[in-house]
Amino acid sequence: MSETWGLVLAWTTGVALGAFFFGGLWLTVRRGASSKQVALWFFGSLLLRTGVALVGFYLVSAGRWERMLACTLGFVIARLIVTRLIGAAERPGPTAQESSHAPHP
Repeated sequence: MSETWGLVLAWTTGVALGAFFFGGLWLTVRRGASSKQVALWFFGSLLLRTGVALVGFYLVSAGRWERMLACTLGFVIARLIVTRLIGAAERPGPTAQESSHAPHP
């Protein structure tokens, strides 16, 4: 495999790992807050998400710093995307009265 494809694959894997990590964090916060076993949710999620991310980084890097850097860049980009998507999804939409700028009689 050429080095360019290796970097593209590493970047894509980083995006997938980041989406899993930060999406899992969002789910943990939503479900864990209403759970009776909050500590178990948060600690279990932390172990699972961190373990998957570390193993993924280790496997994709194959001892090459360029691949590790590409994977890290994809991971950070996924964080930005997930944060923006979650923020947009949780923001309430405008009500009927707010959507019109004209005064109501």
